[in-house]
Amino acid sequence: MKREAKFWETLDGKIKCTLCPHHCILKEGARGICGVRENSGGTLYTLIYGSCTSAHPDPVEKKPLYHFYPGSTVYSMGTVGCNFRCLHCQNYTISQANPDDYPLMEIMPEEAVRKAEACSTGIAFTYNEPTIWMEYTLDTARLAKKHHLHTIFVTNGYINEKPLDAMARHLDAANIDVKSMDDRFYREVCGARVEPVLEACKRYKKKGVHIELTYLVIPSKNDSADDIAAFCRWARDELGEHQIIHFTAFYPHYQMNHLPPTSLKKLMEAYAIAKKEGLHYVYLGNVPHGDYENTYCHHCGHLLIKRHGFSAEIVGMRGHTCAKCGTEIPVVV
Repeated sequence: MKREAKFWETLDGKIKCTLCPHHCILKEGARGICGVRENSGGTLYTLIYGSCTSAHPDPVEKKPLYHFYPGSTVYSMGTVGCNFRCLHCQNYTISQANPDDYPLMEIMPEEAVRKAEACSTGIAFTYNEPTIWMEYTLDTARLAKKHHLHTIFVTNGYINEKPLDAMARHLDAANIDVKSMDDRFYREVCGARVEPVLEACKRYKKKGVHIELTYLVIPSKNDSADDIAAFCRWARDELGEHQIIHFTAFYPHYQMNHLPPTSLKKLMEAYAIAKKEGLHYVYLGNVPHGDYENTYCHHCGHLLIKRHGFSAEIVGMRGHTCAKCGTEIPVVV
């Protein structure tokens, strides 16, 4: 659905989109890198307000969020388009889709909230990049909060300060992909830059949003010990030793189907590096079931949350503390 967009300004007879760090300059009829924001008659429009590719309940662990209402269900919604061009995108059929050609269903904010209330405790904007859906996610999240629903972003973190601040006021949690600490990786693999992503991580946290970070470990691209250690040190120094980290396995896909999948051995090495660098809550994803899914008290090692796949059970906590030693645990319950 076409609707006037937020976050833009006129510039020399053209439009400058100020939603994300690309700052696309659009002449009449042109669309931004995201493919869903268009200059029409000197006004910037979003082409996807209320337009969904899918909407259904998911375990919150699937986002992944391991320290945010473990075991709960969230109504998950996605659309088309993205402000990245990742060569390894697992959802390229929607992230790189043209909204004019893709079969989309219309779900207005009021209907989304009704559906979420019927099957879950919150709404997650996910599957593709929710930043480019900003007009819709703002309206829906604002309404969701009035109905006491949790709100979640699953995002690449490529967003400017003003729209981030606007969204953060109505956002409870976010999983943010930090794909590498190397700007060259971001430019060559994603068509973007790393620094705005790192700044967004810090700003979301400063605004009180619960954040968890995902690092997809891609063989020969961002998987060296130095790469992993640099990421872990940054997370520890900038976000704190309790920052939740998810290392996930890469599987060959899209324009990177020539690379091998990430080995469990490599992920275990990343896990060990993170622990050595002082991070307390580190998890592995896209791998067989194992102990690296569970949450343990960072002080005494007591089992707090037991997981298998996308299911989770709180087994060792009293409120927000470890049931054994009383240490406060950074989990929203």
